[in-house]
Amino acid sequence: MTSRTLNSVIRPGEVWLDTSGQRIHAHGGSLTTTDDGRFVWYGENKERTVAGSAIWHWGVRAYVSDDLVNWEDRGLIIPPVLDDLSSPLHPEQMMDRPHILRDPVSGRYVCWLKVMGQGGMTQTSTVLVADDIFGPYRIVRTGLRPLNMSAGDFDLVIDPSDGKGYYFFERVHSELICADLSADYTDVTGYYSTHFPHPHPPLVREAPAYFRRKGLHYLITSGTSGYLPNPSEVAVAQTYHGPWTMLGDPHPGDETRTSFRSQISSVFKHPGKKDLYIALADRWRPDLTPEQSDRRELYTARFSGAMEHEAFVEALGPALDTAADTSLADYVWLPIRFDGPVPVIEWRDEWSPAEFD
Repeated sequence: MTSRTLNSVIRPGEVWLDTSGQRIHAHGGSLTTTDDGRFVWYGENKERTVAGSAIWHWGVRAYVSDDLVNWEDRGLIIPPVLDDLSSPLHPEQMMDRPHILRDPVSGRYVCWLKVMGQGGMTQTSTVLVADDIFGPYRIVRTGLRPLNMSAGDFDLVIDPSDGKGYYFFERVHSELICADLSADYTDVTGYYSTHFPHPHPPLVREAPAYFRRKGLHYLITSGTSGYLPNPSEVAVAQTYHGPWTMLGDPHPGDETRTSFRSQISSVFKHPGKKDLYIALADRWRPDLTPEQSDRRELYTARFSGAMEHEAFVEALGPALDTAADTSLADYVWLPIRFDGPVPVIEWRDEWSPAEFD
């Protein structure tokens, strides 16, 4: 592979190449840091995903960077399992949205995976552990139904003051759950709270992205509309378990109400900047034009109750196609501005973390 000229800025929505000139595959991704201060970006590897095929993923891939702009490929940290169709890591078992925690006591890394099952008919969790963030990882729990619930999109957090872990997940097509994690972060304790109940998609909230700022807890969530982008919502609370207060769409400048044609997967607080929070998002369907993604009238009608769910789904039509070629999905990374306690995400054609103090 050939090297290329280094980037100086992040260009949201454009094809992002690694330092070898290859398309980055870290979808549904998150950021963390190493002990020596380098950044690690990891997520679903979609390099072999073909529209309409049974290959949902090709493992979890990681990249490292010193500036959040230029990324060196570190390869697969969790490879796919190809010789066992029953394995949660088989490409047909539809694994996605990896999240990794580091146990502050043992130093061990704990990775949770959402696994939708062959054909996407079931949703369970798989938990793995490793001594190094780049692996190797070994499975310690599979087929996990936290709290005996079907667990969808999720986020994980460790409280920096006491080391307690929390697991925010979508109880599939129902509500959002905040559950306390066990002391080793590989299971839930049984204590939980429920939030944002809705009768069915697209109202149900998914893709929870948690962050904390100035003592306040925030969650950014997406509606449930397949790969069609929809308006995000942000909520704030005094505690992990709420109660949560809705603050509205954090993308107020986006007239299309599509979260800039993307879905946020996580929010990263830059450890070296005073107040830089970055919303990491995927543009799952870059093939859709802004006009095709714009469904303001449909969402207004559905969210107001003027349109029934079945009619809404029929009107969305092929935009809901889960057989879309997500190997071509791009990334929309944008800094978060705060209007008092309210997060605001504004569009920028290009930007750099170096702009921030």
